[in-house]
Amino acid sequence: MILMKKKTYIFLGLISTLAFFTGCSLNSEPVLAPVEETVQETEVEIVGKVKNDDEIKSEEKTEEPEAVKEESESVPEDGVYLAEFNTDSTMFHANEMCDGKGELTVKDGVMTIHISLPSKSILNLYSGLAEDAQKDGAVLLQPSIDVIDYNDGTAEEVHGFDIPVPFLDEEFDVALIGTKGKWYDHKVSVSNPVVKTESSDSAASDTKEVSENVEDGTIAVELEGGSGKATITSPALIKKTENGYILTVEWSSPNYDYMIVNGEKYLPVNTDGNSVFEIPLASFDEDLNVTADTVAMSKPHEIEYTIRFLKD
Repeated sequence: MILMKKKTYIFLGLISTLAFFTGCSLNSEPVLAPVEETVQETEVEIVGKVKNDDEIKSEEKTEEPEAVKEESESVPEDGVYLAEFNTDSTMFHANEMCDGKGELTVKDGVMTIHISLPSKSILNLYSGLAEDAQKDGAVLLQPSIDVIDYNDGTAEEVHGFDIPVPFLDEEFDVALIGTKGKWYDHKVSVSNPVVKTESSDSAASDTKEVSENVEDGTIAVELEGGSGKATITSPALIKKTENGYILTVEWSSPNYDYMIVNGEKYLPVNTDGNSVFEIPLASFDEDLNVTADTVAMSKPHEIEYTIRFLKD
């Protein structure tokens, strides 16, 4: 009797154990399936993200040659040009006689612009920052001696520099040191290169514009005084007034900032091109003595001139 109870207990125990494991298996199936699906979805998302990054890097590499191509196309063909030289300083600029321009030379795709300065006060230049110019081994740009002939007949020796131009139409760094021994940082740019042999005569076009606006007539004139290099446009325009005439005097230079006639000061009537003045004139029977101030040199100079009227 006791033996039967033991067998019964063992049988019941086996049934309970089987039922227990069967229950865990049934309960685990709904949990395992979503986990597998979640893992698969995560893997798909990661693969997709890696693919997008590769595509972006590929696009960036594709664009780089185009940027290099655009930069190379901005360099003019080998030759000599006149180009505008712009700076951020009123002390560091091209000589007034150069009309803000320098001679740009392009050789084997390398650009260099020669600038004549107003004086010898700048001793050296450096292509870069002032901090680097003071380091050991820095290569400083050495000046040349340029002779500037001014329209009043005077001449002056100034410093000139050959400045490397990395690109056009964008600012780049140029440092300078003057007679005080201190380095200064400046921003410069070079733009609008024009083949030197194709430069146009702006003075002729300016005279044409003035002539179209005046109907009273013209008179032949001749300028005396100074060194003889400065001239005025002839024939000159005249306009009749109640008290006499208004004579238009156009100089062969843009550097005259005022004229004095009979003790009165007159300023230019234009802002571009050669200096143009409108001055009073009582008659054409006598020569007209005038004073003209030029800023072409390092310091302004007043020069005495005589305007003669040539009659038929």
